[in-house]
Amino acid sequence: MRVITQQSFGGPEVLTIVDAPEPEPLPTEVLVHVKAIGLNPLEARLRAGEFPLIGRPPFVLGWDISGVVGQAPRTWRFRPGDEVFGMPLFPRAASAYAEAVAAPALHLIRKPASLSHVEAAALPVVGLTAWQGLVDLAGVSEGDRVLIHGGGGGVGHVAIQIAKALGAYVFATASGSKREFVEGFGADEVIDYTAVDFAEAVRDVDVVLDTLGGDTAERSLAVLRPGGHLVTAVAEENARLIARYEAAGMRFSGIAVDPDPVGLRALVDLAGQGRLRVHVQETFPFERVADAHRVLDDGHLRGKLVLTL
Repeated sequence: MRVITQQSFGGPEVLTIVDAPEPEPLPTEVLVHVKAIGLNPLEARLRAGEFPLIGRPPFVLGWDISGVVGQAPRTWRFRPGDEVFGMPLFPRAASAYAEAVAAPALHLIRKPASLSHVEAAALPVVGLTAWQGLVDLAGVSEGDRVLIHGGGGGVGHVAIQIAKALGAYVFATASGSKREFVEGFGADEVIDYTAVDFAEAVRDVDVVLDTLGGDTAERSLAVLRPGGHLVTAVAEENARLIARYEAAGMRFSGIAVDPDPVGLRALVDLAGQGRLRVHVQETFPFERVADAHRVLDDGHLRGKLVLTL
């Protein structure tokens, strides 16, 4: 079996394909023969050594997978030959940059025929981050005003569609070059952050979803209505900012995505209704993972990147 290992901190050239034994699934796990792997900016940050979420190298990156069950010992949930997808084990290492992955059966669901392996592999991390932020944490409902930062990115373009499906009026920030792209996913108003200060352009927002980091969460305080709620995927442990929000009578929540088969099924239902699609900017063969990471490093993605096997 081939896996892609990170040998040392540095640039994408240190991602190396090596031979490794096929993992042996535990009784509560299934062995998935991988067909596609979704890539996320988080993995480029881990590769570069920005924070030691899964330790120091050598390690195998990756979480988003779609594939076919090869072994399913002592679990009634799946049988060999079932097509499945999911985001196993996060934030523990799932070692998904591989031809085969041993994953907890509870962290996977059956892939519907309506989704290709590429589409399914692109969905879990971004889809569950958006779903857990907007639905589980913020409780977005009909008529809410929602601001999504980074509307053209992986989480952002999925979050727009989820918020619209919930009945919200959606503002989204994006560069001017992405306006049509973001509008195509249903945003009611697109704010070109390169030309307009969003803090001056928007008011009385019920929920803000921050996917960007930097000073975005702090500046978003000005756009929220009294009692409004900021959900951030990038500044969840900022104690000073949390205190500032609480002092202003606002809610502040951080989201670190969890494996969630219930949320995944909800996303599949939306996709089946034609209300959700994940945009894949580019696919790369497994052997070109370094090229894919160069695109991740460059930033300004439209949706997701996917490796195929």
